[in-house]
Amino acid sequence: MNFEEGSPPGPARVTRSTLAAALATAVSLALLALVAVPLRDSVYRAVAGTIEPSPLAPFAAVVAEKGPLVLVATFVVLAAWTWQRDRRAFGTLVAGGAGAVVAYLTSEAVKLVITEPRPCRAADVTTVLECPAIGDWSWPSNHSVIAASLATACILAVPRIFWFAAPVAVLLGFSRVMVGVHYAHDVLSGFALGVLVVTTAVVVLQPVVDRVFTVPREPQRVG
Repeated sequence: MNFEEGSPPGPARVTRSTLAAALATAVSLALLALVAVPLRDSVYRAVAGTIEPSPLAPFAAVVAEKGPLVLVATFVVLAAWTWQRDRRAFGTLVAGGAGAVVAYLTSEAVKLVITEPRPCRAADVTTVLECPAIGDWSWPSNHSVIAASLATACILAVPRIFWFAAPVAVLLGFSRVMVGVHYAHDVLSGFALGVLVVTTAVVVLQPVVDRVFTVPREPQRVG
């Protein structure tokens, strides 16, 4: 029995080393957030107070408000590309996307419990963006959660996109400090939450999405 030559190889799984690196990143970010708490006021004043009167203010405002759209677009493009070329990577992206939703909802719930006031209300600093309304709490940063979640989903599905997705997520998150609506530890905590939840979702859901999206190759006879 002969089979057709050139059958595409099976798609690669997310490796243990990649998952370990993602979890280590989440832990490191959480530790950095803890270190940043005692410095939150001084860092906030130094960053937000410097950016607002500078020529960087308009750029920071655009990144802070529209930045998530870059990662959303990246996620959509990768979804289309992996659907055509690598169904297991597509499944990883789906699992990561589900994790991103859970991470966002978790951050919203945490905000209602912690109720940390925004720094733009606690500090006498003129900010680039208008301070959010009272009741729109500061910790953790939702934008940072979304940025880290989408970037992590994309990187776990297609690791070589790390060099694009990670810097974009970092810039997006810290732009929230630049425009004056978050402390640095809000951003770092949001990063840690997004990376942790998405990585956990991929670990838990990968077997399911593999069965749903990975179609077994059926050898074809020739002759």
